[in-house]
Amino acid sequence: MTLTASLDNLHTVVNYLRQSLPDHAIVFLRGDLAAGKTTLTQAVARAVGIDTDVTSPTFSLQHVYSDHLFHYDLYRMDMEAFVGLGLFEEFERPGWHMVEWGSDELEALLMQVGFPLYEVQIEPVGEDKRQYSIRLLLPH
Repeated sequence: MTLTASLDNLHTVVNYLRQSLPDHAIVFLRGDLAAGKTTLTQAVARAVGIDTDVTSPTFSLQHVYSDHLFHYDLYRMDMEAFVGLGLFEEFERPGWHMVEWGSDELEALLMQVGFPLYEVQIEPVGEDKRQYSIRLLLPH
């Protein structure tokens, strides 16, 4: 599914995700720097009643916003370090796991283990809109 939205109507993308994704899902947020990955996570948090500041976990690697919303920034994080920190086990916690900069290696491992894995590719369209391509990732 592909949706186009501005910041003012980002709720349409969030509503689609809430209707389409299971209660426990890992969502790879893909897009260039400043594409809107954290902005989408902020909108999801607002939609589920989280009123805390939602920021990118660039240096902490993970933010836990509730017992059902988790946010990761894995920029330049290699798989060995990720597993060594015990973060892989976090994906077993029920809820939505929003993952920025997830590697192909992590994607393959998650699919091999059998986690529900989704991708949201975010691309700018004009000055104030983004295109959100949402799909279920299937093993190759």
